[in-house]
Amino acid sequence: MIVHAVAVTYRPGPVAPLLEALRDQCDAVTVVDNTPGGDEALAETCAGLSIDLVTLGDNMGIATAHNIGIDIALAAGADAVLLSDQDSTIPDGMVEELSDHLVRGVAAVGPVPVEGDDVLVYTDHRYGPKRAPIRQGATEIEVSFLLASGCLISRDALENVGGMADSLFIDHVDLEWGMRARKAGYRLLAIPSTILVHSLGDSVVKVPGREQAVHIHSPIRNYYLVRNTIALTRTDLLPWRWRLRYVYWIVRFALFNLAVNSDRVTRSRYLLRGFVDGLAGRMGRYGQ
Repeated sequence: MIVHAVAVTYRPGPVAPLLEALRDQCDAVTVVDNTPGGDEALAETCAGLSIDLVTLGDNMGIATAHNIGIDIALAAGADAVLLSDQDSTIPDGMVEELSDHLVRGVAAVGPVPVEGDDVLVYTDHRYGPKRAPIRQGATEIEVSFLLASGCLISRDALENVGGMADSLFIDHVDLEWGMRARKAGYRLLAIPSTILVHSLGDSVVKVPGREQAVHIHSPIRNYYLVRNTIALTRTDLLPWRWRLRYVYWIVRFALFNLAVNSDRVTRSRYLLRGFVDGLAGRMGRYGQ
């Protein structure tokens, strides 16, 4: 199996260890950089590792960057595409382990992403995806969707399901693609034997009585989360009970962010715009 890695970056710090791990485990690596004006240090790192770099010159969004890299990988003859962001640590042997599970009928496989004490694996429940405990001895977990970073996607699925939804720009891109893949009859699997250390890069708040920490995003990320959640609930990709749950969740998310952050005026403006644009179907990059 020919595996081509696509790593998306945006104002990255040192990424040589990540790129070295991808280079050592994959047949080819393409870095797609969303940094406005490019990043000289990244260019030097890629050149030193003999890794191809595509500099977009502006932030085109993670979905578009993934699609550019996916197109390059498929054109180069890849059987599968491994997606990565700049904030993940690729464990030894991950790609080989994932490849063994990428069989007919499976659109994508991924490691078990871990951030701190949080295990980011989501399975189906009556009212939407919920984090799932990892059963001892489990070799595969059928999941609702896979986080993009570390996700190994088959060529067959990409050709039949299509790429990522450019209009989402960022947030819920992996959820939307996963639901499309499942609607097309494919399965998605997480593999407990390989663990990927992942960082969302946000601050977190511990809420009394709640086991899981709550991530605090920037106001612009609040906008994308709200807008894209509302937009997804207006499609037929999610079962109707899931849509109800996501509406409830995003309203609670918005109120919580207003309560715990001091920049309430600015944040409320982004949140309100997210609800309005999501209902109106105004997608793409904010302000365009």
